[in-house]
Amino acid sequence: MTPQPRTVTARAVGHAVAVGLGALLGAAGALGAASSALAHGPVPPEPPTPVNLALAWSFDPWIWIPLVAAGLAWRWAVRRVNAAHPANPVPRHRTWAFGGGLVAVAVALQSGIEHYDTSLFAIHMVQHLLLTMVAAPLFALAGPVTLLLRVASPEDRRRWILPVLHSRVVRVVTHPVVAWLVFAGVAWGTHFSPLYDAALEDRLIHDLEHALLFGSGLLFWWPAAGVDPTPWRLSYPARLLYVGLQMPQNTFLSLAIYSASEPLYRHYATLVRPWGPTPLADQQLGGGIMWVAGDLMFLVVALVLLWAWMESESQATARSDARAEVERAAIRARELALAERRAGGGWGDAAMPDRQPERPVDDPGGRPASARSGPVGGDDASAGPRLGGSGAARSSR
Repeated sequence: MTPQPRTVTARAVGHAVAVGLGALLGAAGALGAASSALAHGPVPPEPPTPVNLALAWSFDPWIWIPLVAAGLAWRWAVRRVNAAHPANPVPRHRTWAFGGGLVAVAVALQSGIEHYDTSLFAIHMVQHLLLTMVAAPLFALAGPVTLLLRVASPEDRRRWILPVLHSRVVRVVTHPVVAWLVFAGVAWGTHFSPLYDAALEDRLIHDLEHALLFGSGLLFWWPAAGVDPTPWRLSYPARLLYVGLQMPQNTFLSLAIYSASEPLYRHYATLVRPWGPTPLADQQLGGGIMWVAGDLMFLVVALVLLWAWMESESQATARSDARAEVERAAIRARELALAERRAGGGWGDAAMPDRQPERPVDDPGGRPASARSGPVGGDDASAGPRLGGSGAARSSR
């Protein structure tokens, strides 16, 4: 049977978005030309300045094409979701976050920073911070998985997306403890292993290093942002602890680099530059940037999470108060109705014809109730002889 055009289109859309987002995740690790055996060519003739860092852009198609494709795919998916669900559109701040992530990747890999990343350790550190501490959390806040689930057809969700999200591999790698350890391990491993020098000498290894840093950042910030669905949902206190514990390890790593008595990386130590600081001073500057900027980012995120936690508690309290107010209003309405019935004689015999009159009870002494229900005078007359008899008995005595 030939598939319906709408199903085919929705499936194609889901696949296109998946390919675009996947290409974005690999943008930092896009392969360079095979002829580029060395990483970066000659040392720039001038020291870095705000002008040349801002204006000296590169245009590597292996990076720009995935970035542009991801941006167009995001825009198309958002429009489709908004058209299908006008009452529940994609929040605008998520589009801003996704666009900010694209810009951060472009600045890190194609601006003037890319021209100096192998000449100055401090510039290289700024590049790594842009990938792990700016671009990665922005993408996590954008909620790309949620958008993919909303734009895909039910069949594609059931056959392709949900099985991946529920797979054992995803459950393992997205566990908060695993993600935390991977993020910290990649930071330590890339800075205190031969990988760092190898990346500075070989373009392919350098791009793979960027992909490793960017991927570990996405893995770490996914549960911290709490926007996309994940097998391990963290509460706000757990997220605060999760992010806050990264600060001390970042501080230790930064201080280990900053306090080294000699250059740690042979590439920078042997590089001949006619300008700029000494290799050791450059290394200390890079360690200081990692320390201050990294800890500041973690602190800002922790404060945002604390604010979000307080807002969540405030909203929960408001909802609880609203429910209590509804219950109190219902109670007041019932009390008012009861008072109106009482004021209008609602409890009288005329208003309640089905009420049975009370039956008189026979006297315990055996006299029937009719003997006691005569006029008041009869009661007095019957009581008189007893009183009078008592008086006669007293007078005879």
